[in-house]
Amino acid sequence: FLIKAGLDPTSLYAVAVSLFGALAISDVGVPILRNVLPQSFAETEVAMPKKVADRLELYPPSLPLDGLTTLALGLAATAIYWSPIALESKYLVSNALAWALAMTSLASISLGSFQTGAILLLGLFCYDIFFVFGSDIMMTVATKVEAPVKFLYTAPPSDTPRDYPFSVLGLGDVVVPGLFVRFMSKIDEALFPTYSYFTATTAAYAAGLAVCFAVNEITGAGQPALLYLDPACVGTALAVGAANGQLKQLWIFGEEEEESE
Repeated sequence: FLIKAGLDPTSLYAVAVSLFGALAISDVGVPILRNVLPQSFAETEVAMPKKVADRLELYPPSLPLDGLTTLALGLAATAIYWSPIALESKYLVSNALAWALAMTSLASISLGSFQTGAILLLGLFCYDIFFVFGSDIMMTVATKVEAPVKFLYTAPPSDTPRDYPFSVLGLGDVVVPGLFVRFMSKIDEALFPTYSYFTATTAAYAAGLAVCFAVNEITGAGQPALLYLDPACVGTALAVGAANGQLKQLWIFGEEEEESE
């Protein structure tokens, strides 16, 4: 329908994502400002016109200055993203929008249990491998669809011309393993391990990502990041569980059980 109407679905998708990115910057930016600026800034309220206040059902009829400031920053980032500037000159803005979306996702989603996280990562492990090595869908989406749903890294200088001037890390490659790593912090709080699950899986994620980028540069072929990240994170968590003597507790751990206790 959209194509028949003369609309490009990928462009509409990019517009929607960039607008959500602006809201995400507003959301994650507020606590940052409150940690770096005086308390008086956080407490300052900006009076809204009566029509606006009534429309938004504001009581009192004002909005916090820090929230308005970060919203303005988010909208400015979106405007720069859509400006007629070469992507090579504004990729950091695209990364900022993607980072804000990732942080918002990590803050609002929980895996619920270790088994749920392990099964999710296993499924996406197989999915990522198939669609990178078994078809060109992933590579096409990563390099042809421009939207702030990926992190762009400038490629090292090379005599070999590249079809796409960036190395790409998809948002899902950050959010999905990130949810698992974040869940490890909850396990740390509940099980009081000798060796921290959160610290170990954070290091494992960094190591897996470094290996992924190294293989990508050495082979010159796109790599499914979850091929490296998922085994690194889950395998490390299980190894640390064994080292702590908590392997069974780790495997059956769930937030519902923790809350009931």
